[in-house]
Amino acid sequence: MRRTLFLRLWATIVAAAVLAWSPAATAKVTMSFHSFNGSVLFGRYPHTFIVLEGTEEATGRRVSENYGFSAKSAGPAVLNGPVEHIVMTEKPKYIKTTNRHFTVELTDAEYRRVVQEVARWRDAPGRYYDLDTRNCIHFVGKMAEIAGLRVEFPKSMLRKPKAWLNHVTGLNPGLRAKPI
Repeated sequence: MRRTLFLRLWATIVAAAVLAWSPAATAKVTMSFHSFNGSVLFGRYPHTFIVLEGTEEATGRRVSENYGFSAKSAGPAVLNGPVEHIVMTEKPKYIKTTNRHFTVELTDAEYRRVVQEVARWRDAPGRYYDLDTRNCIHFVGKMAEIAGLRVEFPKSMLRKPKAWLNHVTGLNPGLRAKPI
């Protein structure tokens, strides 16, 4: 009887330890910051976007999302001021061809704030994309600020997502990331 009780107690302790260390119990949502070098010849301009992956701690819901901000259509109008905008998502195959600069962990509250901010940009009325004041860099910068990162928008980098993310990397040495 004592041995059976001891074995049950031991099994309970082992099960609790396994659950405490399981990925579901310790999972969080991460946000990665990506850039794409782009090429006018191949139809994709330089771009930056975020990738959200992981599991919400409170709900256990799996997260696999990505968001970028862009003009709804590329053309000369983009150079003349605000144009229609779109929040776009990328296919996994495309994401694999981009530069991942760094990744941060988000709390559930930060993750929800990111999703709310994405919706705010997506649902903004009128012509919300502006190459100099509200482009993919500004969008990703807002997401970085939600995660507590220091962000600046040097005018010389507003059309250079890779250089800009390298700049943000330098502003946040706690990321322990290296420029690409």
